[in-house]
Amino acid sequence: MGTTYHIRYVSANPRHEAEKVKERVDAVLAQINSQMSTYDPNSELSRFNQRQTTEPVVVSRALETVVRRALEIAEETDGLLDVTVGPLVNLWSFGPQQRPEVTPTAAELEAAQAITGYQHLTVENHQLQKHIPELYVDLSTIAKGYGVDRVARLLEQMEIQNYLVEIGGEMRMKGVKPGNQPWRIAIEKPDNTMRATQRIIEPGTNAIATSGDYRNYFEQDGVRYSHIIDPRTGKPIQHNLVSVTVLADTCMDADAYATALTVMGPEQALAFAEAKGLPVLLVARENGEFKEYTSTAFKPYLQ
Repeated sequence: MGTTYHIRYVSANPRHEAEKVKERVDAVLAQINSQMSTYDPNSELSRFNQRQTTEPVVVSRALETVVRRALEIAEETDGLLDVTVGPLVNLWSFGPQQRPEVTPTAAELEAAQAITGYQHLTVENHQLQKHIPELYVDLSTIAKGYGVDRVARLLEQMEIQNYLVEIGGEMRMKGVKPGNQPWRIAIEKPDNTMRATQRIIEPGTNAIATSGDYRNYFEQDGVRYSHIIDPRTGKPIQHNLVSVTVLADTCMDADAYATALTVMGPEQALAFAEAKGLPVLLVARENGEFKEYTSTAFKPYLQ
């Protein structure tokens, strides 16, 4: 996944020695990587992307689960979560195909948009099918969260009930930390010049994901281009919403919603969160300052 992971857990059971747990966690993550990585040319997803055909392909249950949920959230958000925007991400220099940081031409943009669109992807009866041969699926907005959920499930199968799992900033926690204290999570201030804390929360038994445009971007001719692409325009987002934190039952959902809400912008994201009852913290940049907006469901988590 091109990132790091950290796991903390509380257990007095000698069977839960760190090395043994790590071995099993690594096996789960290696399996997910072999199914969903776009960086591994031999992964299940990469092989699907390489096929220039519209014939359905039988896929693993894991890949089917993640694609199905991605398509459901795409429908809920009117396509603002779109796992087929890979050609646009690559075009804007943010994908596995590293290219010079330059803004694409209108013709390049039009060509890339012609081969994107979640509605051209279907999953049915354990089969994945694209309706445009060139369609390219990138699950980086949801697969990390799924990885967190799978590791959490593994720990529970091992009878570890007090844990915190973090992969690349996406987390899921349950129970308590040593001293019977609740897990406390610092949400980073969306400032690319320093590392500081915006908020500290106690998520309880929940998953949490944050999406932001302040770490991965480039600037050209005084314009800032974020890695988060708006599927409606094919271009990086240009509004003032810089960070979105979402709490959910699963990290897969938190991960995907955080991306979709970041694309929406502050007003639409807050309205969506209220309509869905989603606990959400938005941070917008206004007049050189950071301003917070929280959904009603998020307020109980504020310290």
